[in-house]
Amino acid sequence: MKSSKPPLKVGRPRTFDADEALDCAMKVFWEKGYEGSSLPELTKAMGMNRPSLYAVFGNKEALFHKALERYNDTRMQFFDAALALPTARAAVERLLSDYVDVQTEPDVPHGCLGVNAALACSDDALPIRDELAARRLRGEMKLRLRLERAQEEGDLPPEASPEKLARYVMTVSQGMAVQAAAGVPRTQLHEMATMLLRGWPY
Repeated sequence: MKSSKPPLKVGRPRTFDADEALDCAMKVFWEKGYEGSSLPELTKAMGMNRPSLYAVFGNKEALFHKALERYNDTRMQFFDAALALPTARAAVERLLSDYVDVQTEPDVPHGCLGVNAALACSDDALPIRDELAARRLRGEMKLRLRLERAQEEGDLPPEASPEKLARYVMTVSQGMAVQAAAGVPRTQLHEMATMLLRGWPY
């Protein structure tokens, strides 16, 4: 006699989400820096064992580079959007304002992943430090080119130095990232941005 019970259904295994795992790794690196993030902390946060992590993402350095790209894709989109604004002042104002907001969002580590990771890098992590420095310089160059265009359009006076202004803005933004990581409130960081803009050439 056949059983009247329906056959047991085997549940589908949970689909692995690489972006979700990468977001978890990103938050660990963001909070603890590159060298301060251990493999046990990363694997626990990502819900993976070490062999699986290596198979999907490579070693710790490769994982960090992927997390950094993920950070840029999901947290730094405002940079190019700010540079597309019609005036240099509006671009810098939006740039600094969005920097502050991203660096002080709730439920994520404060500060900037790139700045936090670069603050404590030994000689063993020199390639990481060099990569982070190169990224900062690329951002500074993009801002400099935008300011040079503003000067050509008469939006900045002839005596202004796009190179120095770009370096100044980026230095202030990195300083605000350090302050944000130390717990300085968002309102105070916005005040710092406002002070910079009071001395803007136009």
